[in-house]
Amino acid sequence: MPPWLSLMIESLPSLLWACLLFTVPLTLLSFAFGLTVGFLAAIAQLFGPRPIAAVVRFYVWIIRGTPLLVQLFLIFYGLPSVGIVLDAFPAALIGFTLNVGAYTSEIIRAVLLAVPKGQWEAAYSIGMTWPQAMRRTILPQAMRIAVPPLSNTFISLVKDTSLAAAITVPELFRAGQRIVATTYEPLILYVQVALIYLVLSSVLSSLQAQLEKRFYRYGGHLEAAS
Repeated sequence: MPPWLSLMIESLPSLLWACLLFTVPLTLLSFAFGLTVGFLAAIAQLFGPRPIAAVVRFYVWIIRGTPLLVQLFLIFYGLPSVGIVLDAFPAALIGFTLNVGAYTSEIIRAVLLAVPKGQWEAAYSIGMTWPQAMRRTILPQAMRIAVPPLSNTFISLVKDTSLAAAITVPELFRAGQRIVATTYEPLILYVQVALIYLVLSSVLSSLQAQLEKRFYRYGGHLEAAS
């Protein structure tokens, strides 16, 4: 067996363990919390009072205008200077949540605006309240539009979690760095790490395609019924 293949086989369990223990939870939690933040931010911008909408727009402007790595450094290394000390994983979770929230808020805001105003009027005409119209009429249509961009954001987040290595979160890329430090084989190990990310992204892209088909099929039934 070639030495490089033997090294990849030996290092694979450690890399997969780091992926399952840190990369996957960090991705799922960050996206779930970020999607919640993004939805609330989008609602605040579209329907909230002007002062709240202005604060939300400022938050989105700051997050989208600064690098994610800088945001992680500010949270993990900067906040201790004002007495706020966070462990690496919670710091990364907060950073990714805020970042995802800003980007998904713009996606959600755009898809809500894409739903024709006539849908609101139709919902109100049959006696629905604003929450009922949003839940029963607007969101089902908006979700069909939002699936592709939100899925792309999720796939990008999987790869972006590698930045957490910079604040010592022992995720997949950090595990690869540690193995490189002992084996002195950066090319082999980093190629292996890249291949793992590639497999994850490919699986998620396949799931995205299936999800899009289901939503479009559902949307087609709605259009036929109307």
